[in-house]
Amino acid sequence: MEPFLTTHTGSLPRPSELADLLFDREDGKQTDGFEEGVRQAVEATVRRQVDAGVDVVNDGEMSKIGYSTYVARRLTGFGPPPSEIRRSRPGLSDEFGDFAPFGTGSRGFSYTRSNACIGDVKVADAESVHADVANLKAAADASGASQLFMTAASPGVISYFLPNFHYPSREEYLAALVEAMRPEYRAIVDAGITLQLDCPDLAMTRGAYGSLEEFRRVAAENVEALNEAVAGLPPERLRVHLCWGNLEAPHTNDVELTDVIDLVLRTVPAGISLEGCNPRHGHEWQVFEDVRLPDDRYLIPGVIDSTTNFVEHPNLVAQRLERYAGVVGPERVMAGTDCGFGTFTGVGRVAPSVTWAKLATMAEGARRAAARLSSSGAG
Repeated sequence: MEPFLTTHTGSLPRPSELADLLFDREDGKQTDGFEEGVRQAVEATVRRQVDAGVDVVNDGEMSKIGYSTYVARRLTGFGPPPSEIRRSRPGLSDEFGDFAPFGTGSRGFSYTRSNACIGDVKVADAESVHADVANLKAAADASGASQLFMTAASPGVISYFLPNFHYPSREEYLAALVEAMRPEYRAIVDAGITLQLDCPDLAMTRGAYGSLEEFRRVAAENVEALNEAVAGLPPERLRVHLCWGNLEAPHTNDVELTDVIDLVLRTVPAGISLEGCNPRHGHEWQVFEDVRLPDDRYLIPGVIDSTTNFVEHPNLVAQRLERYAGVVGPERVMAGTDCGFGTFTGVGRVAPSVTWAKLATMAEGARRAAARLSSSGAG
């Protein structure tokens, strides 16, 4: 891999008109022009990524209400939960009761709790993923982009955001999700697009369990389900995204990377996207001084933050990349973002104009890091 290619985590700001259509669709209202709105938005967002200097681009998740809950429209078995859904709050603990997280009271965030598993999970809509693929490839052709990726929810993160009220056990629910999501995963890879599996369940959900041991047991089950779902797909065409919750919050109770890296390395995908620059996890490049990254794996550390409107200096981006390059080798480091800029429709804190500026400074920082590498004779 060429040193310091650039990419991002997946979601990008949706146009307000498209966001309204997504909300109306979730509410069961008429959404004339939805498909055309998505197509235009994908074309525009791919072009903006190329203009910003992003090498490996995607559709910005334009067709999805959220990175995890979109599957409720594509699979059977989901509907209003029979009782209130209660979850731990990623990044938060009781000692910060006076802190009000941005966006959690918004319309977009409300859809994260509107569905649960209440019936048998099977494929209901096999065409939406093919429409997403067609939109991305058409936009890439129009803009000249050649390297593509597309996100999909992992079985583990679906089980968290769409909790089980139907299957006798969590294991049976996971097994059903594996079978139901496998066709979407394969459709993306078969189209020649790198599949990113979103796996916040391997870090973000630590607060939902009483002990680290219990959390690790569940995470290990999620890894096993993920690997089963992508069995037979080439690892080099797959990557996972590890996340602690895309929320500007204290994060004092986050699980340490060192406590989950062994589980992450059990996953099949070659690429590992992880938070690499925010104040809680920016130091964890050091984990790879002690944990050897297998030869067939590569890292996509976040070198720009997705929760603040600071535009990072390109020299800082270069420094962050150089730290990872120093421990795993520059040919196994790709520049990325800590998380998405629109994980749920209408919830993003970063202004769209700032988002594009951040992606551009990431690209410039990657160029500077590569230039330093070349001038030093390393790599």
